[in-house]
Amino acid sequence: MNTSISRLQQFRIDSYNLLGRASDATMDLIDAVLTTRTANSLADFSLSPVFRREWSSTYKSLQDCRPLRQKLMKRYLEEVGKDTDESSYLMVAIDHTSSPRVDSPTLKDRGYHHSPSAEKKVTTGHSYSTIAWIPEEKGSWALPLRHERITSFETPISKAAWQLKQVAKNSKQPILALLDSEYGNASWVNTTKDIEADCLIRIRSNCCLYGLPGKYSGRGRPKKHGDKFKLNDENTWWSAKETIEVNDPKLGLIRIRKWSKLHFRNSSSVSMELILVERLKPNKQGILQKPLWLVFIGQKRPTLEMIWNKYLRRFAVDHWYRFIKQRLHWTLPSLSTPQQCERWSDLMPLMTWQLWLARDIVKEHHLPLKLP
Repeated sequence: MNTSISRLQQFRIDSYNLLGRASDATMDLIDAVLTTRTANSLADFSLSPVFRREWSSTYKSLQDCRPLRQKLMKRYLEEVGKDTDESSYLMVAIDHTSSPRVDSPTLKDRGYHHSPSAEKKVTTGHSYSTIAWIPEEKGSWALPLRHERITSFETPISKAAWQLKQVAKNSKQPILALLDSEYGNASWVNTTKDIEADCLIRIRSNCCLYGLPGKYSGRGRPKKHGDKFKLNDENTWWSAKETIEVNDPKLGLIRIRKWSKLHFRNSSSVSMELILVERLKPNKQGILQKPLWLVFIGQKRPTLEMIWNKYLRRFAVDHWYRFIKQRLHWTLPSLSTPQQCERWSDLMPLMTWQLWLARDIVKEHHLPLKLP
C-alpha cells in the first residue's frame, strides 16, 4: 500500500512539473474532474471541494497551461517499464475517435468525421488519434501514451504512424501494435515499414492479397505479384501453411489457419502473414460470429494459439473512449479554440494514469443490486 501511494505521489509531482504555466489550477481541475460524477458545464467543476479557485479559473487553466506531450509520454513509458519485463512485448492499441462540435460554427479546423450514432453516421467537429498501452491480458484498462488531434492537413493513418514512431523511438521493449480494419491497407504498410514495431491488423473480408511472383522469364519487367488470394472467394485460396484447432471454454471449437508471404497490391515489398480465425460451431452468443481475418507484419509473431486473443485486446481502447466521454467529461466543454481543445484532451491520459496508479489504494463499493 505504501509503495502504491509513494508511486502515485511521485507521478503527480512529475506531471505537475510538465504542465507548464497554471499548473496549480490545472491540477485542481484534474482532481475536480476525477471526483465529479455529473457536470453540465466546465464551470461546474469549480463547485468541487478540491477546486480551490473561482469558476473562471477552469477556463483560464486551459488557456494558460502547456502540457509537454513528448515528456509526458516518456513519463508514462517509465511507469510501463516498472510493470513489465524489457524482453516482453509492449502491446499497444491504435484507433481514432471524433469529438463532435456541431453547434460551434466558428471553431477553426472542424471537419466531417464518422459517428457511431445510429441516427447520424457523420458529425462535424475534431478527430483524435490515440495510441494506448494495454496492460492486462483481461479487463478493460487502456492507458494512453499519446492522445492528439488530427488536423485537417493529416489523415488518421499518417497521425497514427507518427505516434507509433514516437513510442517505438522511446520504448526499451519490442512493440506489438493492434489495429482495426481501417489501417489494414497498403497505405499503412508503406508508411510504417521503417518503424521498428510489429503490427497485427484486422482486414476486411473483401480484401485481395497476392502471393510471391514466379521465376523471372528473362523478358520484360520482373513481376511484382503472384497468384491472387481473394478473401471472399475460397476458390482462390491455396493450402494453408499451418492449421490448428483450439477448444475455447467460451466460444467452443476454433480453427486457425495461416498463410505466409502475402502482400497488398501497392506494397509488394512488405511480406505479411495472413491468419483466419473461425468458430466451427457458432451460435447466437459470444464474439467471432463471422470469420476474423488478420495480417501480421514483423519479426516476432505470437503463437497461433495466442494471436487471436492478443488481437481482441485491441477493443480496450474503445472502452477507454467510452470512459472519457461518459466519466471524464471529455466532450462536455465547448471550448473556443483548437488549442484549448488540445490542452483539455492532453489531460485525459494524465487522469487515466492516475486512476491506474490508484487502483490498489481505493476499495470498490458496489450498490446492493449490482454485482461486483
